[in-house]
Amino acid sequence: MDHSHHRGQNDRKAHEDHAVLKTIRQETRHYDHHAHNVGDFKRRFWVSLIPTVPILGLSPIIQRFLGLGDAFRFTGDTYVLFVFSSFVFFYGGYPFLKGIVSELKAARPGMMTLIALAITTAYVYSSAVVFKLPGEVFFWELATLIDIMLLGHWIEMKSVMGASRALEELARLMPSEAHKIQSDGTVTDVPLEELKVGDKILIKPGEKIPADGEVVEGETSVNEAMLTGESKPVAKKTKGKVIGGSINGEGSITVEIQKTGRDSYLSQVIDLVRQAQESKSRTQDLSNRAALWLTLIAVGAGSLTLFVWLALAGKGFAFALERMVTVMVIACPHALGLAVPLVVAVSTTISAKKGLLIRNRAAFERARKIQAIIFDKTGTLTEGRFGVTDTLIFDGGLDKSELVKYAASVEAHSEHPIAKGIGEAVSGAVYPVEEFKAIPGKGAQGRVNGRDVKVVSPGYLKEKKIEAKDARIEPLSAQGKTVVFVLLDGKPAGALALADIIRPESRQAISRLKELGVQCMMLTGDNRLVAKWVADELGLDDFFAEVLPQEKAEKVKEIQSRGLVVAMTGDGVNDAPALAQADVGIAIGAGTDVAIETADIILVKSNPLDAVAILDLARATYKKMAQNLAWATGYNAFAIPLAAGVLYKYGIILSPAWGAVLMSLSTVIVAVNARFLKFKQS
Repeated sequence: MDHSHHRGQNDRKAHEDHAVLKTIRQETRHYDHHAHNVGDFKRRFWVSLIPTVPILGLSPIIQRFLGLGDAFRFTGDTYVLFVFSSFVFFYGGYPFLKGIVSELKAARPGMMTLIALAITTAYVYSSAVVFKLPGEVFFWELATLIDIMLLGHWIEMKSVMGASRALEELARLMPSEAHKIQSDGTVTDVPLEELKVGDKILIKPGEKIPADGEVVEGETSVNEAMLTGESKPVAKKTKGKVIGGSINGEGSITVEIQKTGRDSYLSQVIDLVRQAQESKSRTQDLSNRAALWLTLIAVGAGSLTLFVWLALAGKGFAFALERMVTVMVIACPHALGLAVPLVVAVSTTISAKKGLLIRNRAAFERARKIQAIIFDKTGTLTEGRFGVTDTLIFDGGLDKSELVKYAASVEAHSEHPIAKGIGEAVSGAVYPVEEFKAIPGKGAQGRVNGRDVKVVSPGYLKEKKIEAKDARIEPLSAQGKTVVFVLLDGKPAGALALADIIRPESRQAISRLKELGVQCMMLTGDNRLVAKWVADELGLDDFFAEVLPQEKAEKVKEIQSRGLVVAMTGDGVNDAPALAQADVGIAIGAGTDVAIETADIILVKSNPLDAVAILDLARATYKKMAQNLAWATGYNAFAIPLAAGVLYKYGIILSPAWGAVLMSLSTVIVAVNARFLKFKQS
């Protein structure tokens, strides 16, 4: 009975894990919904634009404006105009008509409500005029309003689409299959979904690790930089813990699985990213807030206008209706709907040429208020690769350049990051090597020019009880540098110190940001010694070392709780939750796809100095947005009373057609003003 119970539990757990892996891969397709919406606005815009041409050509006011008189008038032309306009209203206006229902149900009238009211008023009134109500048709106003709103929403949605793709990029870190070791010792390739806690798997050199577990056999080094931020490959031997998604190094290992599915490290990172993104997605932008107020003003002013002219002034219904329609036309948010998207389009174009890619408009608007910037270390402030910083000579008759060349000759056969760092320290060709052999987790060896050469870790010396005392080594280790020893014919000939190379631009970026009064901090999964060395070199205000991904997001929250607007700059999977949690997430462009997909802004040139440029561009962009919004709403506030007829007794009255012309003028002013956006990159 107990066995059956445990079997049932295991089956349920396996089913849950399969479901989680399936969810990780399938739920990430949620962004397809956003892509569909963008495609829908794009399609409706182009389709609606086609009948807009004959609508403009058939509109009497446009013909008179162009001085054509009745040259293009023909019998039934108003009915043709009605048909084209009906198509644009129902097809192009559908998203807004649908949107007003959603906004009113949620009791949050906004841009959709305002647009829907404007186009419905224009359509109903103009249709009534076609069917003999006295007045002026302005279907052209309806068509151009719909076209411009579709264009504005297309631009807007395209700029924010893609955040959910981060989850898909995370899922891609996992291999699709694993080498499962059966009870009889044979190895079978099985889908990841079939792995259970307690299973043993074989992981070959260079392969991705399929699940979290513990090494039970073999030695290797594992690259966990993309997951934990640890810049150096981590040595793993028996009882060492490995993380699913990290990359195995030079040795084959057998791992016993301890966590799968929802319990896994990577799944938890995915949850953190999702939570942070969802919490941030509730932010409303400036134009929506302005649209809410303009909706209230338009509806209130329109209703009041109709009531005053009918009930108090004693005017006829046709006159009162025309006044109300004129008010609603003046309130049409052509300018308001384009005030922000146009500036974003211009700033996006400018920034793209400067190597700054904006993905999230709302977050970019907040960038002007940044008070603290948190940098990831590996791959952001540093280049994420090792380089030789110090060369020490002990004995053996070699000078520094020869010692490095001997070491590089051996390491040329290894793919280890430290080996690559040593190899890059030699400008010319290296010596031929014979009898090359990797020493798993400890280094490499071979014969160079007839001599036995080993490039090994301090652990190897300790294991073999080889002494290599030198007072210069301890200070290098205290700086967090990696020290490897070069043995010639079994004796220590020298040592090489390597470190993650600090980007040349990092110092200037930190200096400039501090001049602007921005606090500069660093979060890293690397050890404290390495972090302190980098922080001291750059003059950072603070740093946090040995921080796990979930702790990085918590650190961002902690700094936000101080009342600071926080930007996070990073490039790895381990930075994704923090990038999503920050007020502004900035990704280094040369980093991983997941960091880029999670970020609000991408520095294409991988230059930390561009973080300074973000502040300048954000301030210039916001200034233009404020100017446009002030004009769009201020214009309406001034023109609505005129449209309502407050100056009627002075003989000044605004017809719906002239209201539409003046409204279009405000749109032109907003568009021209957006084009004057200027930005000087530091």
